[in-house]
Amino acid sequence: MSDETTSPGQPTTPLLSWLYLTLAIAGAILPWLANWEFIQTYGASFNLGLFVQLANANAAAQSLSRDLLIGASAVTIWMVAEARRLQMRGLPWVLLGCVTIAFAFGAPLFLYLRERRLQEIARNG
Repeated sequence: MSDETTSPGQPTTPLLSWLYLTLAIAGAILPWLANWEFIQTYGASFNLGLFVQLANANAAAQSLSRDLLIGASAVTIWMVAEARRLQMRGLPWVLLGCVTIAFAFGAPLFLYLRERRLQEIARNG
């Protein structure tokens, strides 16, 4: 499989853009369904301290939390560098979405916007 999305000006697949957008939508809905259940179970507001405590309640939860923290940190650094390299618009909204909605929303949204930017670069030569 060739890597069509690494260099500006290379052709990209419109289907890939839509796949990323679909993942962004799922990444917004599915984590917030769990967040809603957390709010329903533990109180009328989102208690961040309790959320973090429960996210580290056992070894399995700690593993997932630490995995997400390290992976999301690395990908966020790459997103900032890549957005600058490609002169992308919308990065502040993506980062805000990562923090306020879910990283599972923000990362695929970034990839969607990146694919659109690569398509724009390919069209404009």
